[in-house]
Amino acid sequence: MNEEIKIGKQVIEKEANALIHLSQSLGEDFKKAVDLIREISGKIVVTGIGKSGHIGRKISATLSSTGKASYYLHPSEAAHGDLGTIGNTDCVLAISNSGETHELIPVLDYCKRYGVQIIGITGNKKSMLGEYANVLLVLPKYEEACPIGLVPTTSTTMCLALGDAIAVAVYQEGFSKQIFAEFHPGGKLGYKLLKVAHIMHTDEEMPVIPITANIGDAILEITRKALGCVGIIDQGVLVGIITDGDLRRHIHQIPIKSSVAEIMTRRPKTTTPSTLAVEALKYMTDTKISSLFVVDENVPIGVIHLHDCLRIGADK
Repeated sequence: MNEEIKIGKQVIEKEANALIHLSQSLGEDFKKAVDLIREISGKIVVTGIGKSGHIGRKISATLSSTGKASYYLHPSEAAHGDLGTIGNTDCVLAISNSGETHELIPVLDYCKRYGVQIIGITGNKKSMLGEYANVLLVLPKYEEACPIGLVPTTSTTMCLALGDAIAVAVYQEGFSKQIFAEFHPGGKLGYKLLKVAHIMHTDEEMPVIPITANIGDAILEITRKALGCVGIIDQGVLVGIITDGDLRRHIHQIPIKSSVAEIMTRRPKTTTPSTLAVEALKYMTDTKISSLFVVDENVPIGVIHLHDCLRIGADK
């Protein structure tokens, strides 16, 4: 085996084993940390320096993306005026593998002075951070994956995983794709999490005609709006739908002046504006249709086409 590949596998296996030890070590202190984060009305202020700072930034970003307001506070900047950003309803999540990081002292002192709760993540229970923390999460002892056993590798992997575990545990109940989408409107992920309301055709783009219309009117409306269907409304309520396929099947059988009621599909399949585009796409694919009317209490407010979902990449 190539030596580089061998080393790579050894590193990953060592870190994977460390994560198993971390999982087995979780106990009551983990629950206390999760409960504390759930209960506070303020923000989660994550702090740490060096590699712990980089990990802290990611943990803070994950908390924010799941709806718990959080930001990263650099310890050095905190000591030069940014301590004022910590409110008494906040909670500080301090990270230090050694537990003895000197730069954290101003932050920890400030929190003790003003009664701000501290959650500590460290590999050293009997440390400065261990003494300051209201809740202490201790990483299990496990050697770093580098040859000299000093470069933060295994320890940072465990810390990152622990941060993910906290964030997911905090929001295991009541969280959904819809809520997640509110915090991810940009990029490919944002497009996949768009709601039907964001991409549906509305107002003049929506193909609808009254139930008193004839098949000729339906042909004109389908042609004008180019969405492959037309909704039939009666007193503002959607009562049926005619697709271009319906027209092809009936055009030689029913006179063009006949009522749309003769060929329309009653009780058409619909969706709601809060439905995710990916879910609407799956529904259309499963039911083998290409368009869905979007309704609010059976009143049509828009229409979504299969191509609208594919255009934003909802199938990826």
